[in-house]
Amino acid sequence: MKLDKRLIAINLPQFHPFKENDEWWGKGFTEWTNVTKAKPRFKGHYQPHLPADTGFYDLRLPEAREMQAEMARKYGIYGFCYYHYWFNGKQLMERPVNEILASGKPDFPFMLCWANENWTRAWDGGEKEILIEQHYSKEDDVAHMEYLCKNVFSDPRYIRIDNRPFFAIYRPDLFPNIKESIQIWRETAAKFKMNLYLGFMRIEKVSRKEILNAGFDISIDFQPHFTYSSQWWLNKYIWANLFRTKILRISAKDYPTLIDYKEYVKHEIDCFGQHIREFPCITPSWDNSPRRLSDNYWALTNSTPQTYATWLRTILDKFIPFSEEENFIFINAWNEWAEGNHLEPDQKWGLSYLEETKKQLEK
Repeated sequence: MKLDKRLIAINLPQFHPFKENDEWWGKGFTEWTNVTKAKPRFKGHYQPHLPADTGFYDLRLPEAREMQAEMARKYGIYGFCYYHYWFNGKQLMERPVNEILASGKPDFPFMLCWANENWTRAWDGGEKEILIEQHYSKEDDVAHMEYLCKNVFSDPRYIRIDNRPFFAIYRPDLFPNIKESIQIWRETAAKFKMNLYLGFMRIEKVSRKEILNAGFDISIDFQPHFTYSSQWWLNKYIWANLFRTKILRISAKDYPTLIDYKEYVKHEIDCFGQHIREFPCITPSWDNSPRRLSDNYWALTNSTPQTYATWLRTILDKFIPFSEEENFIFINAWNEWAEGNHLEPDQKWGLSYLEETKKQLEK
């Protein structure tokens, strides 16, 4: 029996210490470090976001990974999309997924999205300081795909569409020749008798249609659309917000952008349409101030489970699957705690976001 619509939640495997984070950010650093030191920046600012039912888990523990999967399954999430960090054979934050592969647990569908940006100090405003740089090459395209085919795509839990492993690229516009890379990936996978289903998430300064036509099977909407700030509505909203809000420190590069979640959701609902082959995406909330030492942060303010439910309900109603198995809706994210962006229960809302997710699916 095929499901009418299936939800995939994006999962960040940052919640455990590892060597590089110790070197770059301090001994014992994990995502929880930024989460717990967050403070309100203005009146009514909801910070910090602190976990409720899950506690401050460590993804090196199988119990923590099982807990995530059991909770997601209970509330209607079909599978996880884990971020995958590959730098010419060197991986970061790979331990949770590697142990999922080695142990066979949890028994829960998953896929990978290659987060192919340079690793920088962008979290604290130091975007120009590169910690690990991506270097693209034909040789690396082959080596990367061989690794995935041998070690990941063959796992029976890996998410497939028409028996094709579903693999996503976060920023395809960063490749010197994405069309050539796609061809190499497909040819390499064919040697393992695999036919890839390729998607992409975020782009800048190039059309999604152009990238899709380079050889991808699907575009994946990536919410929120802060990277598309040139669109007239968001630009207009930002400037209106600047002039009516006293809490903003206005300068050329150091001020927060605050957007009302309800207004943002209304705009996204009004604009929703299937103009290209694209899986839709929604977000329960957003606030990346915990990752920023300066006031240069973005936040969706006043988000509630009820407004999130309205958005999800609308997408469930309006989205028309492209085929029986091309029926995915993405949620960003399951556990981006330092971006205020999580379905996992917090101390303010508890299980409300998950309960609304299940309720809208059952409707």
